[in-house]
Amino acid sequence: MIFAKVRWAALGAAFLLVTACAGSPEPEAEAPPASQRPQSSQSEASPGEVMTSENVTHVANVPRTAPLNGPMDWNTDLAFQGDYLYMGNFGGFSIFDISDPTAPKIVSQVTCPAQQNDVSVHENLVILSIDAPRSGEGCDSTEDRGAWEGLRIFDVSDKKNPKYVGAVATECGSHTHTMVPTDDKLLVYVSSPGPEPSSETCPPPHQLLQIVEIPMDDPASAKVLATPELPIENQGEGTGCHDITAYPEKNLAAAACFGDGFLLDITDPVSPKLIQQVTDQENFQIWHSATFNNDATKVLFTDELGGGSSPTCTSEIPATKGANAVYDIVGGKLEKRGYFKIPREQQETENCVAHNGSLLPIPDKDIMVQAWYQGGVSFLDFTDSNAIKEIGFFERGPYPEEGIAGSWSAYYYNGYVYSADIQMGLDVLKIDDPLTDPAKDVKMDDFNVQTQKSY
Repeated sequence: MIFAKVRWAALGAAFLLVTACAGSPEPEAEAPPASQRPQSSQSEASPGEVMTSENVTHVANVPRTAPLNGPMDWNTDLAFQGDYLYMGNFGGFSIFDISDPTAPKIVSQVTCPAQQNDVSVHENLVILSIDAPRSGEGCDSTEDRGAWEGLRIFDVSDKKNPKYVGAVATECGSHTHTMVPTDDKLLVYVSSPGPEPSSETCPPPHQLLQIVEIPMDDPASAKVLATPELPIENQGEGTGCHDITAYPEKNLAAAACFGDGFLLDITDPVSPKLIQQVTDQENFQIWHSATFNNDATKVLFTDELGGGSSPTCTSEIPATKGANAVYDIVGGKLEKRGYFKIPREQQETENCVAHNGSLLPIPDKDIMVQAWYQGGVSFLDFTDSNAIKEIGFFERGPYPEEGIAGSWSAYYYNGYVYSADIQMGLDVLKIDDPLTDPAKDVKMDDFNVQTQKSY
């Protein structure tokens, strides 16, 4: 997710200088240099030309449409519930009917501008992350150095007419958020960078995470419930997380917090406990996101080198930078194993780096689909943590205009992969491969990628 705020740029630079590391020194992971990676230059690809591996089919595309198709109306994250898909956008959010995945239909679009409108859905509620100061909490607010940022909440009982029901202000806003449902209420872990001393909404000090409580019977009364103080090592000039993935069934969470990765015990979800803090000063610039495997014996962390706006998938950038790193959980602690980066060299005009993805529900295999901006969508097998390989892909040729483009999020849901392309809209993909075919037997009722469920 792109560093759009002034404070993010400062933090990104600061985290390059992080020197603190908790625990014992970690072994160096083996990774081939960029010059030895299998590559296929895309220099001959026409702008926008669709390219896939033989086992991947581009099933459908739904272009951005008014009112969410302005120059900065970028598509962002995705969430799923039943036959509906929810897609965030800097201009608001959309609801799609995906009962026929080959022909998705827009049910409604809500104009509610904000950075970055990452979306999740629980029962009848949709939650959006707002990560830039606004003049107020409502959808009619304006973009300025105002006094509000945080979470917005909508009731989507009527999919054709979503209703705004409330908001919660959080320090430094909400870059992303993670739902942790309980019996009587919904807890939301809020991730955001900071502090920014000159900002009215982001004063120091700033904790690693904030926990919001949303009563399901009265979402308008949602509030910040706790800001846990975790015994973390110094993260440079700032703190806060980019992404937190919770796995409530395993009482675990993995946090990607810009300069470091964290493993947390969430047995008490209101009072997370730090298990371990790890860093990778040699290869990772911005710890972006985390994904457990199904057994919670591994965590795949991603590095968003350059903040998502840079061409890091070129021959000049090593395979360990702007990539994924897999850590095995051994004796309750993270141990670094291998790295993975897409093997397809991209052009200097194409922003490309590891971004949002999810597991495919395949028993006894660790297979993931992942967005790489203009690097497209990659299917990767990390069953062997030291020998991670790509098994399929989809991508387009260079975006014909200047600016940010490509797949922001790519997630598997009930037989298909849905990709939120920043500029091109919603893509639907299908992979047919003996390795991945068992996933087609798994039916999910809903899916929010940062709240993992076992299959």
